[in-house]
Amino acid sequence: MNKTLNICICLFISLSISGQNTVGLISYKKDKSFDGYNLIYPHNQPHIYLLNNCGEVVHSWKDSIIWRPGNTAYITKEGKLIKTKRNNNISGNPIWFGGGGAIVEIRDWNNSLEWTYEVNDTINRLHHDIAPMPNGNILMIVWQKRTKTELIATGRDTSRFKETVLHSDYIIEVNPKTNQVVWRWNMWDHMIQDYDATKANYGIVANNPEKININYPSQSEGSSWLHTNSIDYNEELDQIMVSIPTYNEIWVIDHSTTTTQAVGSIGGLSGKGGDLIYRWGNPATYNKSNVINQTLFFQHDAKWINNFINAADPNYGKISVFNNRAGIDFSTANFFIPPWDMYEWRYQKTMGTWGPVAPELTVKHPTPTKLYSTGLSSFDLLPNKNVLIISGRDGYAFELTPDNQIVWEYKVPLKNGNAVNQGAILSPNDNTTFRINRYPVNYTAFQGKDLSPKGFIELIPNIGYCNKLVSNEDIILSSNIRIFPNPASDLVNVFVATPTAATILSSDGTKIKDLILDSGKNEVFISDLKAGLYFINTENGIIKAFSVVK
Repeated sequence: MNKTLNICICLFISLSISGQNTVGLISYKKDKSFDGYNLIYPHNQPHIYLLNNCGEVVHSWKDSIIWRPGNTAYITKEGKLIKTKRNNNISGNPIWFGGGGAIVEIRDWNNSLEWTYEVNDTINRLHHDIAPMPNGNILMIVWQKRTKTELIATGRDTSRFKETVLHSDYIIEVNPKTNQVVWRWNMWDHMIQDYDATKANYGIVANNPEKININYPSQSEGSSWLHTNSIDYNEELDQIMVSIPTYNEIWVIDHSTTTTQAVGSIGGLSGKGGDLIYRWGNPATYNKSNVINQTLFFQHDAKWINNFINAADPNYGKISVFNNRAGIDFSTANFFIPPWDMYEWRYQKTMGTWGPVAPELTVKHPTPTKLYSTGLSSFDLLPNKNVLIISGRDGYAFELTPDNQIVWEYKVPLKNGNAVNQGAILSPNDNTTFRINRYPVNYTAFQGKDLSPKGFIELIPNIGYCNKLVSNEDIILSSNIRIFPNPASDLVNVFVATPTAATILSSDGTKIKDLILDSGKNEVFISDLKAGLYFINTENGIIKAFSVVK
C-alpha cells in the first residue's frame, strides 16, 4: 500500500470515523440539510423527544411508563404540546385495533397538564391522529361500533362480509376551553349501496362518487373498517382531509357546514353538505377504475402542503402522502395537484372521476428497498425544498435534496421502547415510529426556550460524531466523488464527475475489487463484503470512505 494512501486512511479513521454510528444520527451534511428540530414520539414507550439535527435531545416531555402513543403529537406556535396517548394495558378494552388512542392532552413547555379529553368506551374510541386548528379547537378521529342489525339495515351484504360488528369512523371538533364538541361529521350518514333495494342508501354507486360504498371490499384491519389514519385541516378552504388506507384513498369534506348540514347533502361553501367533495387514490371504490388506475396503496400522512411553506412556493397547496405499499418491496412518497377550481369552489371531475391521473412527483429512497414500511410513516416538504421521510416500521428517517441526495439520516435508537447502545443493530418493528416532524429553528414556539443539547436517547453515545461529520466531511478530497447510501448493506451508488478506474480497499489498505466507473451514477453491489469500513480509491488519487453494515 502506498505511503500517501496509508496517511489518508489513518487521518480519516482518527479524525472522522471513531466508530460508525448504527443508531441515532447516521449521516449529516449540514450545508445541504434544513436546520430545525425534529419531533418524534416512538411506539412502545411514553416519551416525546425534540432533537436537533445532530440527534441530541434538546427538550423532552416525559410520561409514566403505563402510557403509550395514541399516535401523534404537535407543538403549537405558542409552545404548547398537544399529544395523544393510551394506556399500555389494553386487556379488556371493548374496542382495540392498531393505532388505537383514547386521550388527548395539552401540556405546557414544562410538561404541566393543562387539559385532557378522553373517548374510550364500549361504543367509541379515539384513534390514530388529531388536527390542532388555528382557532384552538382540535379535530379528532373516533371509531364507532356498529352492530350486525345496523349493518343489514344500511345495506351491508352480510352474506359476503361475515363480521358481526363493524367499526366506522366519525370526526369531532372539540373546544378545549369549553370541553364541548362544537362540530361533528359521521361517514355513516354518507353511504351508498347497490346490493338491496329494500334497504337504506340504495343507488347506483358509479353515479354517486360523493358517497361511500358500504360494500366495497376494503383491506379491512379486522373490523376497523375504514381505519382512518390521518387528518388535516385547511383553514384557507375550510376543508378537512382524511386518509382511508383500507380504501386506498384520501377524502376531503367541507368543514364550513353546520353539524346539521354535515349529516345531509346540502349546505356549506361547497353546497354538498357532508358528502365527499373530493376523493383520490382508488376510483374502484366508486366503480370508476376504467377511467383512472389506482394510485394509492395503504397510504399514511395525507395533508396539504402549507406548513412552514411560503404561499408563493409553487408546491404550496398541493397534497403530499406517504404511499406505503406502492411496490412489492418498496414505499414511495408523492405530491399531487388536486383539481381545485377556486372560482366554482369545487374539485373538477373528468368523466365522472376526480384526478389527477398520476402523482406529479414520486420520491423514492436512492436504494428503493431501503424505504419500505407496510404501515405508519410520514412525508414532509421542508422550506428549502428538501423532503423529510420516516420509514415507520424501521424507525429510519432521512432527508433528501431535490436531486435525491441523502443529507441527513437518523435511526430511532430504541428496541421495544428501551434505549439501546450505540452500535446496536436493529430489525424492522424494533423501533416503530408513527411520524417525524421538523420545526424550523425560528419557530415562534422556541423563542426564549432552552434548546441546548441535553444528551442522547441512545446509550453509550458517540458524543463527537456530529462534529466530526460537520467539520471533517471533506477532510479527504472527495468533491468529485459521492457515495450513498452510507452506511449501506447491499448496494452503494457511486457518483463521479468523469469516467475513472477505481479500487475498493479495506480499512487496512488491502485491495478488495477493481471498478470501472462511468461519469454520473454507478451501482456497486457490496452484499459480499463483511461489515466494516472501506474506501474507494480512484486512479487520480481521490479517496472516499463508506461503511458496510449487516
